[in-house]
Amino acid sequence: QVQLAESGGGLVQAGGSLRLSCAASGRTFSSYAMGWFRQAPGKEREFVAASSRGFGGERYYADSVKGRFTISRDNAKNTVNLQMNSLKPEDTAVYYCAAREGPGLFRTPGRYDYWGQGTQVTVSS
Repeated sequence: QVQLAESGGGLVQAGGSLRLSCAASGRTFSSYAMGWFRQAPGKEREFVAASSRGFGGERYYADSVKGRFTISRDNAKNTVNLQMNSLKPEDTAVYYCAAREGPGLFRTPGRYDYWGQGTQVTVSS
């Protein structure tokens, strides 16, 4: 099993940047594919970005964040990060990291086995 804890959320003006981090417990972090999701009030949880297991050579982004967000992982520190640039008010949501053991990239929340508690990101206009 793995436990996840997000950090780095906050309030930022439109056009600004934030860097979210997700710290994972366990000794086999590199065997997990990782994902970032977000959920705004009254909306379903939506996919943001995913990184393959290992060194995270494969990455996949939602169209809405492509070119603005970057997912990266540091297996030595058991962390996965989400660098968010050029933020927009519509990026406002609670952001969650998720983990799934094994190969592949997944954009469906149900394909992930472990979730963090979430961190709030608010972008003001």
